[in-house]
Amino acid sequence: MSVLIHLAAVAKRFPGPPPRQVLRDLDFTLNAGEYVAVMGESGVGKSTLLHLIAGLDRPDAGAIQFDGVDLSTLDDNATTRLRRRHMGFVFQAFHVLPHLTVGQNVALPLLLNGVPRSEARARVMEMLAAVGLSGRADSPPRELSGGELQRVAIARALVHAPRLILADEPTGNLDRDSAESIQALLRDQVKRTGAAGILVTHSSRAAATTERVLLLSARGLHARQA
Repeated sequence: MSVLIHLAAVAKRFPGPPPRQVLRDLDFTLNAGEYVAVMGESGVGKSTLLHLIAGLDRPDAGAIQFDGVDLSTLDDNATTRLRRRHMGFVFQAFHVLPHLTVGQNVALPLLLNGVPRSEARARVMEMLAAVGLSGRADSPPRELSGGELQRVAIARALVHAPRLILADEPTGNLDRDSAESIQALLRDQVKRTGAAGILVTHSSRAAATTERVLLLSARGLHARQA
């Protein structure tokens, strides 16, 4: 398997007062095709880790590579283009745009990547069917439930077939049935597209849907003991 993500001695510190060291000398490798969970106590830096990998933030030290490219060598525009083309990010808070229809929300990554509207429409319909939202393309987000909105967010993250899926507590605000449905959907879609995926979660049930579980602590990122 080829290495998609590689972190070497990554550190991140937030200014205070008092200043807070979140990540220190963190090493991590993710191969194409892998789906892993990252767990850990609140405030340990799980979301920060995803933001650094996505290029939404910069480390204070160390190197982060995406498919062999050091993110520190890219300017903001190049980082945005890389993220737009090759990454899909699912946030806990959905971030579905209320003034756009469901279909328009899902189409955003395709249109930003220059996909013609006719092709984008077809791919949106296919993706909405995959997440169980056939027939909802023209619906406003206000008509959807929380679980359905999260499905929209997942469809938007996956519609452009990204090579890396990053999911930050995607089921934290959902009831058990909706959460289990979303967990299965993420796992199946990651595997179907051949992408690599990182699921940040507090839920052992959600983590069990991945291939391996890593624990983030002040000592670094290590396999969780059974």
